[in-house]
Amino acid sequence: MVFKRPERVVSCVNETPTLPDALGLDADAVLAAVGAGGKKTTLYRLAREVSDAVVTATVRIPIFDDEVERVVVTDDPVAAARETEPRPLGLVPEREREDRYLGYDRAVVDELAAAGVTPLFVKADGARNRLFKAPAEEEPQIPDAATVVTPLASVRAVGEPLSEAAVHRPERVAALSGLEPDAEIRPEDVAAVLAHESGGLKGVPESASVVPILNMADTPDLEETAREIARGVLDRTTRVSRVLVTRLNRPDAVVAVVDRD
Repeated sequence: MVFKRPERVVSCVNETPTLPDALGLDADAVLAAVGAGGKKTTLYRLAREVSDAVVTATVRIPIFDDEVERVVVTDDPVAAARETEPRPLGLVPEREREDRYLGYDRAVVDELAAAGVTPLFVKADGARNRLFKAPAEEEPQIPDAATVVTPLASVRAVGEPLSEAAVHRPERVAALSGLEPDAEIRPEDVAAVLAHESGGLKGVPESASVVPILNMADTPDLEETAREIARGVLDRTTRVSRVLVTRLNRPDAVVAVVDRD
C-alpha cells in the first residue's frame, strides 16, 4: 500500500541544522547506520560533533583509529568505556586483519547502552563502498537498544545500471523494487527499497525512529533528485516522518530536511 501524505521541504540555505540535530539525537542516543553511500562518514562525523561519543560496530569495520581519539580492542567494552577517558572513543572486539576490525554481537552493544555508554554510534551492516544496497538474509545487525536507525543511499546511484559496479546485492534490490538487472536505477527504485520492510526498514526495533539519509547531493540537480526520492519514501510508509538530504563531505552537511506537516 502507498500512503500519501503532504510533505514539507525545509531548505537549509538559511537554516542549517547540524547533522545531530536533524537526526534528533540526544545524550542517550544509540544510532545504527545501515545501507550504503555514507555510513562510516555519518558515524565519524557524528563522533566529532557530539560530546562523549563512542563508535562501535556489529559487523566488520575498516580501521578507524584516525577518526577518533582512541580505539580500544577489548572483549569487555563496558569496562573499557568506563576506564578510558578520551572521547570520541572507538570500541571493537578484535582486529581481523591489517585493514579492518571485527564487530561485536548485537547483545554486547545492548549491554553498552544499558550501562549508559551513550551516545553510541554503530555500523550495523556493510556495502563494500557501493552507492546503494538492499540487505541480505543475515543483515542488518541492528541492536535492540537502537533509538535511531539511519538507512542510507547515495543519490548518485540514480542513473546507474542495477549491477555490482554501483550496487551491493543488486539481486536483492531487484527483488524489492521490481527493477530488471542492468536497468537504469530511478528515484522511485531507491525510494521503494528504503521504504520496504525487507529493505531500509528491515530489523528496525519498534521503538526506534527511522531517519533515512540521501547522501552526495552535491549539485542542484542531485538535490532535486534526492528530494524526489525523499517524497517517494514518505509516500510509501508511515514509519518514516522525515528524510535528510546531505553532502556529508562538506561543512554544511545537511542540505534539506524533507518531512510531513
